[in-house]
Amino acid sequence: MKPPPSRSHRQETPSRRLQEAQRLHREGKLGQATLHYAAILKTQPDHADAMHYLGLIRFQQGRLSEGLDHIRAALKLNPDDAPALMNLGLILGRLSRPEEALARFDRALAIAPDYAEALNNRGVALGELKRAAEALASFGKAVAIRPDYAMAHYNRGNTLRDLNRVADALTSYEKALAIAPGFTEALNNQGNALRKLKRPEEALTSFDKALAIKPDYADALCNRGNVLRDLRRPEEALASYDKALVVRPDYIETLNNRGNALRELGRVDESAQAFETAIKLAPRGIQSYHNLTLVKRFAAGDCHLRAMEELARNMSSLGGDEQISLHFALAKALADIGDHQRSFQHLLSGNAVKRKQTPYDEAAALGILERTRASFTGALMGRQEGLGEPSAAPLFIFGMPRSGTTLIEQILATHPEVFGAGEIDDFAKAIAGLDGDAAAALRSPEVVSRMSGAQFRQLGAEYVRRVRAIAPAAARIANKTPGNFRLAGLIHLALPNARFIHLRRDPVDTCLSCFSRLFFGELPYAYDLGELGRYYRGYEALMAHWRKVLPPGVMLDVQYEDVTADLEGQARRILAHCALAWDPRCLDFHRNQRPVLTASATQVRQPIYNSSVGRSRPYEPFLTPLLEELNRNAGAGAG
Repeated sequence: MKPPPSRSHRQETPSRRLQEAQRLHREGKLGQATLHYAAILKTQPDHADAMHYLGLIRFQQGRLSEGLDHIRAALKLNPDDAPALMNLGLILGRLSRPEEALARFDRALAIAPDYAEALNNRGVALGELKRAAEALASFGKAVAIRPDYAMAHYNRGNTLRDLNRVADALTSYEKALAIAPGFTEALNNQGNALRKLKRPEEALTSFDKALAIKPDYADALCNRGNVLRDLRRPEEALASYDKALVVRPDYIETLNNRGNALRELGRVDESAQAFETAIKLAPRGIQSYHNLTLVKRFAAGDCHLRAMEELARNMSSLGGDEQISLHFALAKALADIGDHQRSFQHLLSGNAVKRKQTPYDEAAALGILERTRASFTGALMGRQEGLGEPSAAPLFIFGMPRSGTTLIEQILATHPEVFGAGEIDDFAKAIAGLDGDAAAALRSPEVVSRMSGAQFRQLGAEYVRRVRAIAPAAARIANKTPGNFRLAGLIHLALPNARFIHLRRDPVDTCLSCFSRLFFGELPYAYDLGELGRYYRGYEALMAHWRKVLPPGVMLDVQYEDVTADLEGQARRILAHCALAWDPRCLDFHRNQRPVLTASATQVRQPIYNSSVGRSRPYEPFLTPLLEELNRNAGAGAG
C-alpha cells in the first residue's frame, strides 16, 4: 500500500521533503524514499508521518518486525492516525495475528468510519477468524462507500464462495473485473466459480485471459488444467499442469491434479509417481496419500501405509476433510493387506465425520422416490406414449453407484458407433429450461401429469441438442449417470426411442462399495449403513415400478456378476438391445484410451475380473445395520 497523505487525520501541510518522499514511495522507488524518510527522522525524530511511512516501506520489503516497530513508534506519537492503525493491522495480519489485526482495523474505523480500505482489511481478518457473515458485511460497507473498489468486490466474492454462494460470488468477481479488467486473481477466481457452476467453456476463457496477462500464473495454469479435464481434453490438461510445475515445482495441488488426470487416462504407473512425488515434497499431505490408494495395491509393511498410520496417531489435530481422507485411505490400504476389521473401523470413522458434514433429509430423499412411483402411473405412461423427440441416439446407463455402470459404458464406448459421454447432467439441465412449472419436474414429479406433448418434445429435443454438441457424428450417445434411475419414466416420455440399461449388482456388495468410496460429488445417503440400506430399498421399489410401466424393449436389466462370468454373452445381449451390430473390439474394452472420470477409472483399464464379486463377505459381521434394512420387507420391491 502506498502512503495516502490525504488520509492523514491531521490537517498540517506536509513538508516539501515529505511530499517528495511520498512521491517516490508511490512510484515504487523504495530505496530513494527510504533515504528521504530517514533524513527527516534524523532532524525530527518525532515526525510521526515519516516514521509511519518508513515502517510501511519495511513492510513492503518483507521486513515485518522492523515495520511493526516503526508503525508502533508512529502511533505513540499520534495515536489517532487511522492509516497508521490500518497498516499496523495489515502487518499483524501478515504475521498471522488476526485478532490483533482486527482490533487495529476497528480502532481505525472508530476514528474514520468511512475508511473503505480499513473496512476491506477488516473483512479479510474476520474471514481468517472464520466469521464469514461479519466479513461479508464489512466488504459490503466498503463497496457501498467506494463502488469502484475492485479489491473489496474481489474479497467479497471470495467470502461468498466460501459460503457456497457461488452464483453471488461470480457477480462480485464480475464487478471487480468491470473496474479492473486486468485483475488476474479475479479472473482466476471467476474461472473457478464458472467451473463450479458447470460453465466450463466460459471458465476456460477466464483462465486464458489471466494467463495472457500473466503467463507464469501457476494457480491459473493449474485451474486451467482442471477445466480442460472437465471438457475431456486430458492431454491439454496435462500440458497445463506441466507448465504450472515449471513455475512451481513444489505445487502439491498441481501434482495431485496431474496424477488424477493420468489415472483417468489409464496411465496408472505415471499417476502413482505423481502422487509419490507430492508425498516426498509434503509428507503430511493427506490428499496425496488418499489419491495414491486409488492407483496402488498395498502390501504389508508398505512405507506409505506406515506413514499414514503415523499420521493417524494425531487424528484429532487434523481438520474434518483431512480426517475423512485419511480414514478412507487407511481403509483401502488395510483392505489390500486383508486386515478387514481395522479397515472397517476406519470406514465407520471416516463416514461418520463425512455424515456430520453432509446435510441429508432422508424423509425427503425417500419421499421423492415414492412420489415418483405414484406420479408415473401406467395410465399416464400410456396416454403420453410416443409424443416426445423421436431420436434413437440417446442411451442411458443407470443403477445404484458402484453397480458396474462404468464397466458397461466402457464396453459400449469401445464400439465404433457409440460415444461414451460419462456422467453428464444434460437431462437435468434440459428439464430446468422447460416453461412454467414443468421446470420443477426434477424435484416435483407430480407436475409431469400436467405436461403437454409439446413440452415432452421440447425436453427431448433440448437433450439431443446438448449431447449432439459433444458427439455430432455418433449413432448412439451413452449417458451413464447412475442417478438417472429416478428419471427413467420422464426420460422415456421425452425420448421414446432411447434405450435404457439398468445395472444390478449384489445389494450388499453394492452398498459396501458405496460405503467404502469417498466420492468426488455428494452422495448423502451413503455415509450411514442404515440410511444406505433404506435408500437401496427405495431404489429397488422404484426399479420394480419402472419394469411394470415402461413398454417392453425399452429397459434391459444387466446383472454385474453375469458380465464378469460371461463377458461376450452379456456384451452381445447389450449391443442387441441397443440395435448395434456385434463388434469383437468390445471385449477389449480395457484397451480403450478414452478418459474415464469416475471412481472406476482404474478398474476399467483391466481385463474383466470377478474379484469384486462377493467382496462384502469378510465384512458381514460388521454390517448388521445395513443387513437389517436390506432384509426388511425382503422381496417387496422385486420385479
